[in-house]
Amino acid sequence: MNHGNKQIKNAQIETRIFNNRIFYSVIIVIIAISIIIFRFFYLQVIQHETLLFNSEKNRIKTTSLPPARGFIYDRNGKLLVDNLPTYRLQFIPEKVLDLKTKLDELKPLVKLDDNDIETLLLQVENNPAFKPIIVKPKLTETELSSFIVRKHTFSGFDAIPYLIRHYKYTNILAHIVGYVGRINDADNKRLDKNRYMGTEYTGKRGLEKYHEKSLHGQPGTLIVESNAQGRVLKSIEQISPVSGNDITLTIDIDLQKTAYQALGELTGSVIAIDPKNGEILAMVSKPGFDPNDFVNGISQVKYSSLINSIEKPLFNRSIKGGYEPGSTIKPYIALAGLYNNIIGINYKMFSKGYFQLPNKDRKYHDWKEGGHGNINITQSLAQSVNTFYYDLAIKLGIDRIHDFLIHFKFGELSNIEILGEMRGLLPSRKWKKDKKGTIWYPGETVITGIGQGYFVNTPIQLATSLSILANKGLFVQPHLIKKDEIIEKQIFLDIEEQYWSTIHQGMIDVVHSAKGSARAIRNPNYLIAGKSGTSQVYGKKEEDVYNKNIETPKHLRNHALFISFAPANDPKIAVVVVAEHGSSGSGTAAPIAGIVIEKYLSDILKMNQPGNK
Repeated sequence: MNHGNKQIKNAQIETRIFNNRIFYSVIIVIIAISIIIFRFFYLQVIQHETLLFNSEKNRIKTTSLPPARGFIYDRNGKLLVDNLPTYRLQFIPEKVLDLKTKLDELKPLVKLDDNDIETLLLQVENNPAFKPIIVKPKLTETELSSFIVRKHTFSGFDAIPYLIRHYKYTNILAHIVGYVGRINDADNKRLDKNRYMGTEYTGKRGLEKYHEKSLHGQPGTLIVESNAQGRVLKSIEQISPVSGNDITLTIDIDLQKTAYQALGELTGSVIAIDPKNGEILAMVSKPGFDPNDFVNGISQVKYSSLINSIEKPLFNRSIKGGYEPGSTIKPYIALAGLYNNIIGINYKMFSKGYFQLPNKDRKYHDWKEGGHGNINITQSLAQSVNTFYYDLAIKLGIDRIHDFLIHFKFGELSNIEILGEMRGLLPSRKWKKDKKGTIWYPGETVITGIGQGYFVNTPIQLATSLSILANKGLFVQPHLIKKDEIIEKQIFLDIEEQYWSTIHQGMIDVVHSAKGSARAIRNPNYLIAGKSGTSQVYGKKEEDVYNKNIETPKHLRNHALFISFAPANDPKIAVVVVAEHGSSGSGTAAPIAGIVIEKYLSDILKMNQPGNK
């Protein structure tokens, strides 16, 4: 009996436990269903707008379309800089399995080496996995075809078409046009992000940088619909990019090539300018470099060779090279003497071969031992008589020299359209006191008269001053970009016509007189006005001044200068030549100027012949 009661009691307990389980299960189910209902309500009602937006964002992809960069032409419409279609090889790290193996397989296809692969693997570590990494920025046709036929074995890799900047005249124009390069962190801080969406390049040097806003253009937009796998299904809308503006230079590329070649093995600068309108016809800095090497990033080896070269090919001598003007300053000093009534147009002096300050032992020698005898102004220019200008400089004094030469833009920037121009130095009493903390000495005035001492100019500043001299006082702003309106103004000096004529005649005699220092470049078809000069690299001892047997090492030879304009009675071209370590202005620099003048004026004559207009 007891046994039976125990069984009944156990059944009751089990029933109670079962019912409790049912109850709690129902509660759990109700709670779970409530959570699901709430979550459904939250997603469908509360989060509806947000989720719809995110869904559309995942489905609709917006891509920026980079604009084509503007072309650059020379004054005659010849293409100098354009954009070439090419392909780059890239990969997305998160889509590549066993990257090292795949890169090794690519080595024979696109000519990679171990250093390239090591660099790429380092980039993968330092960049987001979704960001494309460029394997090679420019594929050759052979490399492209080799990759395409095996593309199915390289998941995550792709050959992407794009336009690459191309410089047709490399070394010859490098310092003028400059180059573009990949946008870096410093560029990102200064560039308008909206204008540069999808753009990888920006101007780094030369006109490419100066005219970046004009050349760049406006990006476009492509809106597409894609599936969950990211595959594009259809194009919804496209706003085409607006190409950058083309620019036309004042440069004559044929004259530019002539000037570059005329320098031969010499380093230096040649600038040709039309003095009447300020157009730069040629502006050479030699040696140059190939700007194409910089577009997608220059190799460390090649860059090191450029910056370590003793010839400094990256240095723009035309706007940054500082040189003493030497004897090229003499026409201006003579004009200053006439303007200040220190000398008259019939003035003469006796040159005995040296000059001395009163009560001083030091001799300032002429280049010709024994001197030139009795000479007038035009003869002093034609034969480049130093003693004439030592004496005249002292009579003028440094204050009047400075105050006169400043009107010819000496010591000022030319404001040419290339960044980085160096300011020259026109010395003065105040300048020396401020910078050196000492007084100005008469001996410093003496050598200023022949363009030595503290005097420093760049070739472009010499060209600006020469244009004013050729124009008889009319300043025209030099420029590299063709424009309809030119900036010109008369210098604030009332210089008599006979004074201008006397100086011009002296410069004509440099080339066309029997004793002219540059008579070797005379041309029977027109008159050339010129003046040679040397920029001192080191000074000789007094006892060695006339010793012709001393062999000076090339790196210690004086720089050779020549300034000129032609035709002398109606200047159409003015030329400045600086031949580094060329020793003789008349023997080295003048022939270079003669070649450039002959090329330009002969081309003008050909263009003006019947049938060529």
